[in-house]
Amino acid sequence: MMAIIDYDAGNIKSVEKALLFLGQDVVITRDPETILGADGVVLPGVGAFGDAMEKLRTYGLVQVIKQCVLENKPFLGICLGLQLLFESSEESPGVKGLGVLKGRVLRLPDEKGLKIPHIGWNDLSFPNQGRLFRGIQEGSYVYFVHSYYLKAADESIVTAATDYGTCVHASVEQGNVFACQFHPEKSSDVGMQILRNFISVAEESKCTQSE
Repeated sequence: MMAIIDYDAGNIKSVEKALLFLGQDVVITRDPETILGADGVVLPGVGAFGDAMEKLRTYGLVQVIKQCVLENKPFLGICLGLQLLFESSEESPGVKGLGVLKGRVLRLPDEKGLKIPHIGWNDLSFPNQGRLFRGIQEGSYVYFVHSYYLKAADESIVTAATDYGTCVHASVEQGNVFACQFHPEKSSDVGMQILRNFISVAEESKCTQSE
C-alpha cells in the first residue's frame, strides 16, 4: 500500500491517479499509523514553502516524516515535496525545512530572459546512478513547474539534473529517500517508469524486511 501524505497540497489527486493506474493500493492520509505502516510514502506538493511547512507542523506530520526516514521506509518527495526535505528556501526566509537532506532551495535566475516560473519539458542528465531512473535513457524529458530550485550540499546524492539558467538538481537519492523537482505523474511514459521504479524499491524493501 502506498500512502500519499495529505497536508492540503494541490497535486495529490494527480499522484493518486498515476499510482492507481500502476495497480497500487493507495490511501491519502495524514494519520501517523497509516503512514508508518505503508510500503511506500509520497510527499507531493504545489505552493509556497513556508505555508507547506506550517501545514506539516499543524497536522503533526514533521515527526512522522522523520520517522519514515529513520525506519528507512521508501519515501518520494515530488516538486515542493522535494524542497521541503531540505534545510531552507529563499521563498520563505527564516522558515526551516524538514532538514532530512542537506542543501538550500534558491530562486531561479531571471537575468537570462528565461520565464519564471519555469513551466514545461526539460531533458535530464544523470550525474550519479539512481534507482528511480533504471531503464530510462539520459536525455529523456520530464515536466517541470517551479520558480525555485535545489542546490544540494552533497552532489553525490544528485541523480538527475537539468539546465534552466543554472544547473538544477532535479532529483536526489539518499538511502530510501528519493525526490524529484519535476512531476513524474505528469511526465508521460518516462514519468510512469520513474513511479514504477519507486514501486519496485518499495516492494524490494518489503521483501527484505520480511526475511
